[in-house]
Amino acid sequence: MNDEEVRTRLLDAAEALFYADGIQAVGMDRIRTESGVPLKRLYRLYPAKESLVTAYLERRDQRWTASLRNAVTGSADPVGAVFDWLAQWFSEPDFRGCAFLNAYGELGAGPAGVLDVVRRHKAELRALLAGIAGPGREGLAEQLLLLVEGATVVAALEPGPGAAVRAREAAYVLVREGDAATR
Repeated sequence: MNDEEVRTRLLDAAEALFYADGIQAVGMDRIRTESGVPLKRLYRLYPAKESLVTAYLERRDQRWTASLRNAVTGSADPVGAVFDWLAQWFSEPDFRGCAFLNAYGELGAGPAGVLDVVRRHKAELRALLAGIAGPGREGLAEQLLLLVEGATVVAALEPGPGAAVRAREAAYVLVREGDAATR
């Protein structure tokens, strides 16, 4: 296997294990076992656990953000599309909340590389919601962000689409109020 194939195997294993069991609960030996990659090669590609965690979060950010962006792009109702997308995500059998908040909750402000990825991910989400809210509606974008984050936390405790449905209803109230205020 070339290095790219090995990275994919390692990241697939790391993502499944870190997301399901937590970063601190999963050691490098377990990732080696799950991926089938020799420990020496694992450490050649990822010299420290922090580098593997950072790579896992970066890859997850790219996929997660692209999927949400695709769901809202071109939608006649982008606000509703955000919460419909969340409802689907919250209904996945392995849903365990936000991987980025989970990582921050476990590691705090510890590893700088991990914290940078978490902050970038949240900034990308904020920017996506600002684009949906529209120019001059930064307050609405921040409110949508709070609804998305809050629904994600609630869904981690109560899996299923319910939190997204309730958050979408609240988002529509905020949009209507904002529309009325600008008239």
